[in-house]
Amino acid sequence: MTAEPVTLTRAAAARLRTLSQAEGKTLMLRVAVDGGGCSGFQYAFDLVEAAEPDDIRVEYAGQAALIDPVSLPLLAGSEIDFVDELIGAQFRVRNPQAKSSCGCGVSFSI
Repeated sequence: MTAEPVTLTRAAAARLRTLSQAEGKTLMLRVAVDGGGCSGFQYAFDLVEAAEPDDIRVEYAGQAALIDPVSLPLLAGSEIDFVDELIGAQFRVRNPQAKSSCGCGVSFSI
C-alpha cells in the first residue's frame, strides 16, 4: 500500500517565493505533526534553509515543503496551502484524514 502524495498549492509556493526574496535566501517550509493541541495532534510549521537527510520533499514551481518520515503517514493525501483572510494570513493543511479539527485549524484528530 502506498501513501497518497502530499501536495503544495500555487498560493503556498508563491508565499514561499515572497518570503525567500524578502530574506535574500532560499527558504523551505517544514511541516510536521506533533502530539498535543486541543484535538490530539497539531501541525507545526517552520521556515528552514536546509533539509534533513531523511526529509520528504514536496515541490511546486521551484518552491519546497519538507516533511519528516514520522509525520508523513499523518499527512498522506494532504494539501499544504497559504490563505490570506480577514482573521490573518497563514499556511494551512487540508488533511483528508482529519476527522475533526479545532477552530484555529492547527490541531486535528484522526
